[in-house]
Amino acid sequence: MIFDDLDIFEQMSLKEKKKLFGNSKKPLCINTPHRSNMMLNPLNLKHLNTLDENVADVITLNLEDAIAPSRKKEALYNIALFLSNMQNSKSFIVIRTNPFDEGGKEEIEFLNDFGFDAIRLAKVKSSKELESALKILNKDHELHFSLETKEAFADIRALKIDDRITTANLGILDLLASLDLTQSLVKIANPAIDYILAKFLIECKTANIHPVSFMYQDYNDTDEFRKWCEYEKNMGFTSKACMGPKQAVIANEIFDIDKTQILRAKYIKEIFELNSSKGMNGFMDDRYGFIDEPIYRDALNILKN
Repeated sequence: MIFDDLDIFEQMSLKEKKKLFGNSKKPLCINTPHRSNMMLNPLNLKHLNTLDENVADVITLNLEDAIAPSRKKEALYNIALFLSNMQNSKSFIVIRTNPFDEGGKEEIEFLNDFGFDAIRLAKVKSSKELESALKILNKDHELHFSLETKEAFADIRALKIDDRITTANLGILDLLASLDLTQSLVKIANPAIDYILAKFLIECKTANIHPVSFMYQDYNDTDEFRKWCEYEKNMGFTSKACMGPKQAVIANEIFDIDKTQILRAKYIKEIFELNSSKGMNGFMDDRYGFIDEPIYRDALNILKN
């Protein structure tokens, strides 16, 4: 917990909250897993107070569509208040801003020096918005984006204009609306949804962007959420957007590292390198059958991830 008592903040004005901004700045999270990406509403102080002990690998503080225009500044100040009084957090913390020309620019400028890991820009349509955001975003922060428009979906790879652009988050409901398609399509094994997921995954991987699959809205239906996680893992995803800690726990479990797979990969790496040093890049192995360079490269890829 960041604060012992939250009651003191309930009736505070923005000016009063600003006076309580602290000087703490959590260290950047490096090489943390990104299995679960949990959205939090910064108007909920109890949620913000768990930033330093949350179960989610990634926490996204949402300033966009869940916040009414009349309360966006309040949400922004709440984020600043809690970040500036937090000593540390194991979670990778992302702030989801509004579109760049609809408040996002000002939000980035306001938050730039606080302790977080990445900005996530909403409703991106082209690389121009990302380019503008990169110009004002502090160099030590990553830039993520929400893929929610047909324009961005048409050419995902064109959005990788800088190494700081590391992650894309699939906003499938907004994307469907942009494509004039109904949300009722969101079902496991629906061909249209499979195409969206596959295109998103492969184009992101091609561009060296980490893909985060969409948020499943029915928070209480954990069985269906689990099915989606398992389905998407089989497609090749390693991250899932989450609504609350129940989903985050499931995503952490499903997308966790397969220890058996790691042991297999380590063995293949060692035995291939041993045989390769003797001039043999293809050979039969008693444990795993025929091993050659493609098998070796797959092992390296598993160990890298």
